[in-house]
Amino acid sequence: MGLLERIEAQRAAARTGSRDAPLDLNQWAQYFGFGGLDYPIVQTTMNTIDQEAVALTTAAAAKTNGPIFSLILARQQIFSQARFQWTRFSGGAPTDLFGSPELGLLERPWPGGTTGDLLGRMEWNASTAGNSYVRRTRADRLNVLPPQWVIIVLGSQTNADNPAEAPDVEVAGYVYDPPSGPMRFYPADGSNGRMAHYAPIPDPDFHFLGMSWITPVLRELQADSMATEHKARFFQNAATPNLAIKFDPSVKLQQVQAFKELMEEEHTGVANAYRTLYMGGGADPKVIGADMRQLDFAATQGKGESRLAAAAGVPPSWVGFSEGLQGSALNAGNFSSARRRLSDGTLEHLWSNAAASLEPLLTPPDSGSSLWYTTRSVAFMREDAEVLSRIQQTQAQTITALVRDGFTPDSATQAVLNNDMSLLKHTGLTSVQLLPPSNGQEPFNPNAPAAPPAEQPPAGGATPAEGAGQ
Repeated sequence: MGLLERIEAQRAAARTGSRDAPLDLNQWAQYFGFGGLDYPIVQTTMNTIDQEAVALTTAAAAKTNGPIFSLILARQQIFSQARFQWTRFSGGAPTDLFGSPELGLLERPWPGGTTGDLLGRMEWNASTAGNSYVRRTRADRLNVLPPQWVIIVLGSQTNADNPAEAPDVEVAGYVYDPPSGPMRFYPADGSNGRMAHYAPIPDPDFHFLGMSWITPVLRELQADSMATEHKARFFQNAATPNLAIKFDPSVKLQQVQAFKELMEEEHTGVANAYRTLYMGGGADPKVIGADMRQLDFAATQGKGESRLAAAAGVPPSWVGFSEGLQGSALNAGNFSSARRRLSDGTLEHLWSNAAASLEPLLTPPDSGSSLWYTTRSVAFMREDAEVLSRIQQTQAQTITALVRDGFTPDSATQAVLNNDMSLLKHTGLTSVQLLPPSNGQEPFNPNAPAAPPAEQPPAGGATPAEGAGQ
């Protein structure tokens, strides 16, 4: 029996069992064999009903919650502007950037698609589900698979009973299980299409799985949704503090119900807001609760938005949240610092992770090449380019001064770029300002060998040649 047939058989057996048992994929296919080894399966939704609900909640939040949508959109708008090139690393840093025909797959991943479309899909999947899966087909096209339908298959050669806990655990492949279509298995060796797995935030509880940045702030998300609902209810229910109507004990129940119907008809809803309230005999209104000003509603909801922004790695001032638009947050220096926080802290991490994740889809031009990103066309990074140019100007001045003082140009360049002055090598030549005056004679060279002493003429003033001739 094949791999997928065994999983289907396990799932069919689970469905015919207890009606109260959750349809957990680990229970459907606790272990299955492939390539002579036993593997467990780990689903993107992390194999528990609670975690599946979390994944569905985060996905729904991207469409229904304003702050969550704004944060994902802010990340996606900048993240999708990067482009990819090949590079060679030297000293842990990328050097030259160059292209190849192979990069055309990322530039046109599918008919009508661009690199920006690919990165945008990857960002939305990573933000909502924590994972994004991109598959290269045999027709040299890219497919972005829905992460909720992808199962990670783990394997181990040392612990067949529980490979997930083995020290040599590794990804054996991926199972694509759509709700109404056949399952497909994609081995990690790429024999059935290469697969890229983008998970910028690792899940601390599961091997090789990513975690949505929304997951740790689900309570803040729920609180923000309730605050929005509270605001809607506030305006829907007359835009006034809540009232409690107290009746005299002698008032009959039928009279109370009639008064209630009249009260709700004439004094609830936005159209009836701020109308004068007339009370009949026996009715005594009491104000309960607080209005929005007493609740300091803007500050209450603004604090929650700031916590959501912190989890997304996006400064509140950049998204336009109320907490980021007050006080000194909009000063030029503070706004620039917020932009640097987003670019250097969040986006640089996402771009480098995306490049490393997409590299298995491509064939590099040589063994020393690695996929990297370029932000030359990203307007958001222009200020960083200005800072980089000033740094390069300072480095050039330092290299010039070192060469002028007698150090070799190559060693001066390496010392400055690596921030290691021990790499400097001196030529042995020193500046003339360090030498004594020469009185018109040859310049003094402290490294030149000493000249032999001059011969003294013999007594009588005759030279040795003259004495020999006599």
